[in-house]
Amino acid sequence: MTGRVAGKKAFITGAAQGLGQAAAQALAAEGAKVTLADINHDGVKAAAAAINAEHGEGTAFALPLDVTREDQWIYALEEADAAMGGISVLLNNAGVSRGGDIEQLSYEDWKFVMSVNVDSVFLGTKHALKYMRHAQPGSIINISSIAGLIAAHNSPAYNASKAAVWLLSKGIALHCAKQGLDIRSNSIHPTFVDTPILDPLRQRFGKEEAESKLARQVPLGRIGAPSDIANAVLYLASDESRFMTGAELKLDGGISAM
Repeated sequence: MTGRVAGKKAFITGAAQGLGQAAAQALAAEGAKVTLADINHDGVKAAAAAINAEHGEGTAFALPLDVTREDQWIYALEEADAAMGGISVLLNNAGVSRGGDIEQLSYEDWKFVMSVNVDSVFLGTKHALKYMRHAQPGSIINISSIAGLIAAHNSPAYNASKAAVWLLSKGIALHCAKQGLDIRSNSIHPTFVDTPILDPLRQRFGKEEAESKLARQVPLGRIGAPSDIANAVLYLASDESRFMTGAELKLDGGISAM
C-alpha cells in the first residue's frame, strides 16, 4: 500500500530525534503533512528540512515546544494548524526518564518526569482537540511504555508516568466517543528501543554490552528499532485503525507474555 495517510496532518512532539523523528519520516513517506515540535528547535528544523528535501517543500514544518508549558502548546498548535491547514493526528511522543529507587529518587526528578511524560499528554490533547474537531477522522497516539504495564524496583517515576499515560489514553478515548467525535485515542507500549534514551546505559557499559544486556531480557532476543514503533504509529494514524480506540499496543518483543 502507498499513501496510507494521504491527507492526514500530524503534530508530533519530541520529533528532533528517536521515535518522534522516525514517526515523522514514516508518516511523510505515506502522504501526510507533519509538524515536528521539540524543545530542541535546531534539531527539528534539521529533521523537517530532510523530510522536505525528500518529499517536497510544504510536507514538514518545525516548531519549538517545551511540552510542559501550556502557553507554548497553545502557540505551537495554532501555528501548526495554520501551516498544515488542520490537525488530524496528535502524536504525544516526548518523554524522559530519571533513575533511582523510591528512596533515592529526588522529588525534583519525580516532578520533572511527571511534567514531561504526563502533563504533556494532558496539555497537548486538551488544546489539540479544538483543531481536531474540524479535521475528522482523527487519531491521538500516546507513547507509553511496557514500563507503564510492568513495574521495576528502580524506576518509580518512569513506571508511574507511563502508567498514567496508558490510563489517560483510555479516558480520552471515552471522552471523544461520548462527544460523538470520530477521534480515537490509543497508547503504544514499546520495550527497549535504539534511541538516545538508552545513552546513559551505553555510557556506563559500552554500546555493545549495554544493548546485549537489554536484548537478553527480550524473548525475541533484540532491542527494537525506531522503525518498529514508527510502523505502529502509521497504522494508528491511518484509517486502517478506525475501529480501534482506548486500546494499548504492546511492542515489547514478548516481555509481557512471560
